[in-house]
Amino acid sequence: MAAEGKNMSFEDAIARLEAVVKELEDGGLPLEKALELFAEGIELSKVCNKSLEAAEQRIAILTRDESGGVTLKEIDRLPAGGEGAGCDF
Repeated sequence: MAAEGKNMSFEDAIARLEAVVKELEDGGLPLEKALELFAEGIELSKVCNKSLEAAEQRIAILTRDESGGVTLKEIDRLPAGGEGAGCDF
């Protein structure tokens, strides 16, 4: 999983993570298998987090300039405080 996880798309990683969680929630697994799935889930969550961080860095917001025109402004990070904090849309 570790080698292939780095090449997974966000959608593939999320789908596999959901399957892992469902399998763990259903129970009835031997302890060793449950631990393997748990470790895989942690790695998948890291893949997803990296994908989200990369997407976050590419976020662009539309802003109005002094002349009233619309410009595209690239941002590196979302403002502190979570989603949409400081956005006036």
